[in-house]
Formats: sequence, C-alpha cells, structure tokens
Amino acid sequence: MISGCRCVVRIYMLCVLSATFAVHGARDSSNGDKQKPTRSRPVNLFIINGMKNEAGNASVTSALKTLGEKYSGYLGNVWSVQINETDSSESLEIICNTWSSAIRKGGSSVPDLILDVTRADVGAEASSSFTAAMGVPTLSAQFGQEGDILYWRDLDLDQQNYLIQIIPPNDLVPEAIRQLAIQMNITNAGILYDKHFVMTHKYKSLLLNVPTRHVINPLQDMIDNAKDQLSKLRDLDVVNYFLLGDGDSINMLLDAGESLSFIGRMYGWFILTLDEELWPNCGCENITVLFMKPEAPETGDEKNQAESVVRATLPKPLITSAFYYDLTLLGVSAMKSALDSGDWPLEPRHIDCNSYDETNTPTRGLDFLAKLMATSRNMTPTYAGINWGKKNGQHHASFNMSMYLVNIEREKVTSKEESGEWQAGIEVPLQVNNEKIMNNTAVTSYRVVAVQHPPFMMYNNQTGKWYGFCIDLLDAIRETVPFEYEVREVEDHEFGSLSENGSWNGLMRELIDKRADIALTSLWVMAEREKVVDFTVPYYDLVGLTIMMQKTKTSTSLFKFLTVLENEVWLCILAAYFFTSFLMWLFDRWSPYSYQNNRDKYKDDDEKREFNLRECFWFCMTSLTPQGGGEAPKNLSGRLVAATWWLFGFIIIASYTANLAAFLTVSRLEIPIETLEDLSKQYKIQYAPIINSPAYIYFQRMADIEMRFYEIWKDMSLNDSLSDIERAKLAVWDYPVSDKYTKMFQAMKEAGFPPDIDTALKRIRRLDEYANNEFAFIGDATTVKYLTMTNCDLTQVGEEFSRKPYAIAVQQGSPLKDQFNNAILILLNKRRLEKLKDKWWKHNPVKQNCDLENSQSDGISIHNIGGVFLVIFVGIIFACFTLAFEYWYYRHRAKVSELHQTTPPKIKMAKAIKSIRFDLHPAPTHGFQTLSQIRSRF
Repeated sequence: MISGCRCVVRIYMLCVLSATFAVHGARDSSNGDKQKPTRSRPVNLFIINGMKNEAGNASVTSALKTLGEKYSGYLGNVWSVQINETDSSESLEIICNTWSSAIRKGGSSVPDLILDVTRADVGAEASSSFTAAMGVPTLSAQFGQEGDILYWRDLDLDQQNYLIQIIPPNDLVPEAIRQLAIQMNITNAGILYDKHFVMTHKYKSLLLNVPTRHVINPLQDMIDNAKDQLSKLRDLDVVNYFLLGDGDSINMLLDAGESLSFIGRMYGWFILTLDEELWPNCGCENITVLFMKPEAPETGDEKNQAESVVRATLPKPLITSAFYYDLTLLGVSAMKSALDSGDWPLEPRHIDCNSYDETNTPTRGLDFLAKLMATSRNMTPTYAGINWGKKNGQHHASFNMSMYLVNIEREKVTSKEESGEWQAGIEVPLQVNNEKIMNNTAVTSYRVVAVQHPPFMMYNNQTGKWYGFCIDLLDAIRETVPFEYEVREVEDHEFGSLSENGSWNGLMRELIDKRADIALTSLWVMAEREKVVDFTVPYYDLVGLTIMMQKTKTSTSLFKFLTVLENEVWLCILAAYFFTSFLMWLFDRWSPYSYQNNRDKYKDDDEKREFNLRECFWFCMTSLTPQGGGEAPKNLSGRLVAATWWLFGFIIIASYTANLAAFLTVSRLEIPIETLEDLSKQYKIQYAPIINSPAYIYFQRMADIEMRFYEIWKDMSLNDSLSDIERAKLAVWDYPVSDKYTKMFQAMKEAGFPPDIDTALKRIRRLDEYANNEFAFIGDATTVKYLTMTNCDLTQVGEEFSRKPYAIAVQQGSPLKDQFNNAILILLNKRRLEKLKDKWWKHNPVKQNCDLENSQSDGISIHNIGGVFLVIFVGIIFACFTLAFEYWYYRHRAKVSELHQTTPPKIKMAKAIKSIRFDLHPAPTHGFQTLSQIRSRF
C-alpha cells in the first residue's frame, strides 16, 4: 500500500516538474540565441523556522524529502535554522552563525533561496531584518498584512522583486472575524486563539476602524482557567466570544461557557477552525454556534487522487501543512527556473552579518516574484492555491470557508444549517444566504443589580419578575437606547456604604468589581459614591429623611356629651333630681301656705300653679335649662328647696359645659410630635433609623462633626499656653455649635437600632415585646410615604431634611452614563416621568383609602356631636307617640261619656263598640262643662 502511494506521489511530482520544465523550455526557445544557459545546478536552500511552528517544520521536511528522493538535480545543499521567536537577539545570532558557515566556501555551494516559515513575534522580525540586509531572494510565510513586517516596509524596487511574502491560511482566517463584526454589527468581541494561530500582530489592525470593543488573548489550556478567562471577559461586558482553534480547544471552551451559563440570546458564539473535517463535539446541553471551516478540496480524477495521497501524509490542520508543503515546492521550482534561465547566477555573491554596514546590500536584479507567479500557474495545489497581489501583504493563500449555524443539544449536533461562505482574503465580505445567523450575535444586554424598595423596585415571587417605578423607567429608556437586561438582587441587600477601612458593600461593590453594569433602585446621589461610580441625571425629585409614627387614634362617640361626666356623677345628679322633686311635692302638699291649701287666698293671682308630683318633676327639669322652671312654689319651704335646686343646677351646668368644651377641643388638637426638633427635646418616645442605612449614616456623621468641633473648641479654650489677654478675648465666646445630633444619636443607641423595616414597624405598632414603648422611625421619605400609603395606622410627621436626588448608577467611565442621560432628559421633556409618579403613587393598586386626619382648623366632628341630634330625634318620635296616644285617649273618653248620658240602655253597648275613624280635626268639646275643666285634666 505504501509503495503504491509513493508511485502516485512520484507521478504527481513528475507532472508538476514536467510542467515547470515545459514553461522554461518554451521561454528558452522564444528567446532564441539571445540567452541560452550553458549549464544548470540544483537549488541551495536556507530554511528559517520557528520552534513552535510544528506544522511548518513537518511540512517543509516532507517537501524536502520528496524533492531529495524523487527529483534529483532540483535540491542541493540545505541549511535549516530553528529559532526562538520570542528572543530576537538569540534568533539573529543563530541565523548569522549558520549563514556565515553556509557562505564560507563560496562558489556554487552557497544558498540561492531563503525559505522563511517563521510566523510572528520578535524572532520573525530578526529573520526579516536579516534577509533584507543580506539581499538574498526570500520566500516568506510570515504572518502580517501590508506594513506588518517591520524591516520590509521601506524596500527599494530591486528588493521588492525578490523579497516575497505570502500570507498563510492560519493568518488569513482571523480576517473573517473582521467581516463578521462589520456585517453583523457586533459591538463587543472576546477573541481567543490556540497554538495554531498567532495574533500578537493583530491587536491593533484586526478591527481597526470597526466600532467593536474587543479583547484578544491566547486560550488557556485547562478548563478551569478557561472559565476564569470567560468570566473576566464577561466582567468587561464582552458577550460575543470568538475562538480560533482545533477540536480540543473548541470543545473545552464550549463546555466552559455552558458551565457558566453563557448561553442563550445574551451571548454569541463564533468558532473558526482550520480543520475541514471538524465538527463541535462538546458535552453541551443546549448551545448554538456559528461555525466556520475551510471547504474540503474535491477529489475525483487521477491528479486529485494523487493530491489526496499527499494530504494523507501531512499533519493536521491539513490546510496549513499543505500550504507550507506547496510553498517549499514552489520556492525551489521558481528558483530552479531562475537558475535554468540564467536570471540567477550559478555562483552568487553574498555578504555575512559581520561585513554588513547598512550600505553594502547586494543588488540582485532578479524578478523572483514573476518566477513564482509563473510557476504557480502551472501547479495544482495540494489544498489551497495562491492569490497574487501587487505587493507584499496582498499575496495570500486562496481558499474558501463555509459558514454553518450549528445547534448542539444533549451533547449531540442536532442541526447544521449552511448559512454562507467566505472567500478568504483581505477586506472580502461574507456571502450570507441564511438570515438566521444575523440573530446569532449576542443582543446588547446589561447586568442590573437591585435592592427591593417599594414602589421603585419590587419582585413578584410567583412570576419571578421584577416590577416597579424603576423597571418602567428602564423600559422607557430602552425606547431610546435599545438593549436587554437581566436583574438580580444584591446578596447583602445593601445600597452601598463606605466602611472605615475604605471598602464598599452592596450595590456600590458590585459596580466597582464590575460584576454589574447598572445599579437600579431608589439610590441616593452622595459625594462619596460619586468618587467610585458614575450617576446619571436625577430621575426623581429631591428626597430626604422624615419621621414615621403610629397614627394617633382619637376616640369618637355619638354620645360624647355623656362621657364628660362619670357614671357615678350622672347617677348622683339623677338621684338628686328625683329627691328634690319629691321633696318639693311633699313640702307643697303639707305646707299650710301652699297654693293647693289656700286656693281662696290666691284666687286673684295670674299664675295659679299647683305643685303636684308631676308638676314638681317638670319644674326641676326645666330649671336646668335656660328657659327656667317658671312660677315658684307659694310656700317659703318650697321656695327654699327650689333655690337650692337652682344653685345646684347652675354649678352642674357650668361644670358640664366647661368639661364638654375641653373634651371636644383638646382631643382634636393633641399632636405629640411635629418636627425633628420636637423629637429631640422629649424623652417619652424612642426613635431610631435602621442600622447602617443612609439615615443612620447621616446622624452618625452629624454627631461626629459636632464632636470634632467640640474637641477643637475645648483644645482652644483650655489651652494653658494662652496669655491672659488671649483668654479674656475667648471668654466672651460661648460654645458655638449645638450638640443636638450628639444627644439624638446617643438616644438612638439607647433605644436600639432596628435591623430591618419589619422590626421598625413592630416597634411603631407596639407589638409583642415592644408594647410598652412608643417609637418613631426615621427613614427616607419615599419609604415612609409608601408605608403610610398602604397602612392607615401610620403617619408621616414633620418635613423632610437632608434631601438628595435619586439617580441610576453605572460603572465609572461607562458609556451608559451619556446614553442614559439623553434618554432621561427626553422622558423628562415628554413628562413621562410625571406619569410614572402618578402611576405608582396616586393610582397604585395597593393604595389604601384612609380617613383624613383631623386638622387643628377643623370643626367638631359629627362623630362626637351627633348624639344631640339623636336626642332631638328620639324626643320628637316620643312626642309623636304621645300625641297619638292623647288623641286616641281623649277622643275615646269623650264618646263614652256622651254614650252614658244620652243613649238608652239597650243601644249603649252597640254605640260603645262603634269603630273610631282617625282624622286630623280637633276632638269635639261636647261632654265638657267648661274650659277650666279641660285644663284641670292636663
């Protein structure tokens, strides 16, 4: 089998070389007698390669073996130099030493051609500087585009013809990233590469003039290191990941990405490989990749079958190995053509490194580029041909790459949609035939970190979604700045405060460590925060601190006028009333001077009042009213009882009126705390903010400031070194700074700081162990406003103080600041922010319809005075029933009396049971003798 392969290879090489000789023969015949080579010789080859270019070493060795064994007369002396591409001094020294040894004998044994298969870095620069200085025809496969080879930038016309660079496939494939970024409008890119690629020379040029933030790094070898690498890229807001590598590198990175959950619409994966037979084979559960690989060459006729045999002997990636293999054959064949045609002398002159003085580079007069182009036209490439340009940086390998949209589910490739192709080249656009790949890029997504604070940021445990004022604001901003976002709550539930050692926690820590892009909640703009993060323009009004207490419950009663006096007093008054009435009746009945016992004596008086028991009750009752009791008894004893009752009634009425007025006014006007000043001056009500909250920090710092001023004043006033005159001058100056906050903070410490808002609410409502102490909570005004809006038993006390605006925080230097500023200003001009405020405050579905609190200017409530109206109503109802009874009673009695007087006995009974018709006419007066008789009945 091996011998058969060798025969095929031999046939292939004969075809290539025969074609080459045919070209040379035709050219010699056309020249006629002008130029006829007298003789020819093999090509002496000087090879420079990097130690890490394993594919280049193996491929060149294979090509040399083919030339040496099968085609005698083509290849003469060979010198090979392996250099360390990371050390220019060492590399140049090795090259110069080997070169000096190669040209020492001179004559026809010296090198004719330098084959430079170094890739990049300073070692490759040493090689290119050597070839330019020595003036030796060179065929280079160094990486780099026009101007990237430092020492070949300013070549003269002679050097441009024999110093030739052809860009290899593994330096051309990264150019596809540039085209992907342009056509897919990719805004960020993390570009990783393995040992098959070198990207150090492309840091600036790859995405030059393309608006794509990018990071280019070599891929780490271990999966844990690869995870760290991806995490760092994510911290830099890079969510589009490109990999240039082989199968092992691809599978490792995809596994690392899925383990970090870097999948879905928020991430884009792009894989570029040199292996035409490779497909991803990772342990991924669900990931979609845009996969690009070279198109495999066609195999069919005898010549292509020979190429297939050659490809089978070369290492992978085949496209790279075949390129170096063909490059070696091309260079030797082209130089052999130059020797045969006499364009290159049989005994060329060379200089060495020691004799070089920057002015003695030999002039060759060789158009080596034309020889290469002519030779390549008659060669069938093993894999990729060569696309010739006009100058170095434009010659490159010629091949096509196919694009596939690959979906991997449960460790298997479930679909491979061919989506386009790319003809490898410089600034060659992609040919896309599947619009789906345009959606494979990661959408612009930002990591939002939040703290729950109703109604600004709230989380629905059932739906797993965030909602609130800030979410609506962010969605409104997205109308101007398109992006996606994912929200998570900060672990310590803190907004972000600065500790004594200078470290931050909460939202600020997340932004500083770049674990989040946006901090979104009711976040105050503070001086120390502005030093470590950037804030947008405020999206909310100035918000300060305020006080929240339990709403004072004023007891109301329709019969408030009855609660003025205690029940015992009412019973005593009632007993005195009955006793006085009975005593007055008794005195009037037994006194010889009373009216009823001296009717003849008082028959000429206008008022003839008989004080029977009913009349005594009426007299005592009316005596308590402004109307008065009327005519007093005639007897002296009765009048003494009446006078005593009048004095008693006057005192009772006066006391009752005064107490009723006090009850109805003091209960309305009693407001224990109105301002922070009131709170600081009392000791009955405890007060404190939540520990480590902005309110806590405010009072702590104010107390510290007061203490600092006190220490300064104390040091100044108690300074023993002061003279008497200076001390006298200071004596007139009292201590200028109040210690209000020092005392308040000390009172807060004694009361204890609640750890959270739930504990604060328990203390306000005096629940459980807090039942014996009144408590006032101090917090930001929006928290207090929301709690009072949703709880009718809470109230806000006093005005706000220490007011600051709310804004969105982003990383320091983030471009989001300017973008969000513009969007917020647009919303402000459209009054969208006002609508959001109305939505979450005035029209919030959780808002409670609470009763309005009584104001000092309000009048007496119907709830307290309404009982008197009930008294009138009951009295009127009772009077109506009494009138009905009187009407019935006296009408019925009159008819019975008439019946007994005028009706015969037989029909008395029939008339007596006659029904009575109700009407509104007065009852008839027949049956009554005189008006005095009627009066006496009443």
